[in-house]
Amino acid sequence: MAHSIASDQLPTGEGWKQVGELGLALLLSAAIGLEREMQQKSAGLRTYTLVGVGSALFVLVSKYGFMDVLVSDRIVLDPSRVAAQIVSGVGFLGAGLIFVRRGSVRGLTTAAGVWVTAAIGAAAGAGLPIIAAVTTGIYFIVALAFPLLTRRLPRSSSATSVVRVRYPDGRGLLRTILQIATAQDFVIEEVSTERGKPSTTIIVTLHVHGPASVNELAVALSEVPDVEAVVSDDINAAGD
Repeated sequence: MAHSIASDQLPTGEGWKQVGELGLALLLSAAIGLEREMQQKSAGLRTYTLVGVGSALFVLVSKYGFMDVLVSDRIVLDPSRVAAQIVSGVGFLGAGLIFVRRGSVRGLTTAAGVWVTAAIGAAAGAGLPIIAAVTTGIYFIVALAFPLLTRRLPRSSSATSVVRVRYPDGRGLLRTILQIATAQDFVIEEVSTERGKPSTTIIVTLHVHGPASVNELAVALSEVPDVEAVVSDDINAAGD
């Protein structure tokens, strides 16, 4: 009889409390995804929201999904096993967002954001709303405030930055681009050109280092007539 009463008191795992935990994961992960969407990143609102809600659901299933088969001293429930698998699984998802092109790594911030969102969703699903909300706040501090701080840090004169300039084919702007870079005391380590999209455009890639901020070089290049776009490592540091 005692065993029957104990079994009747086990939570079913399907109630408004669990719906609220899924809703919290939806809200927090969507907030992070919205920031990524506004930055026009490949992993945006939908990706982050699904990762967060999916992680919360996995934890809820791990906590409550096997209550009907639990028998004292015969089956032991270990919710931490599913949480550990979430970490591994999302790690593979994040790895697919990272790529290297011409020595420049892209996607690290996006991959880290997906990983943190999975942790936030898991925390929400585990019934830890305060920790989940605080971690979401920390994410926004890192994503929005840290770039402002890093742009004010002193730069190493030997650190290499990548600047890409796009302009219409046939305008002969390469010499002008090189002159502007050297006039700002940048040392040009490597120069390459390629066809852009559409094919009527040219993309010049500069690997440079110098005492000045590469942002200033990007601004100067963007003011050159016929230049369509300028992208530098520093400008994209917050949105990789």
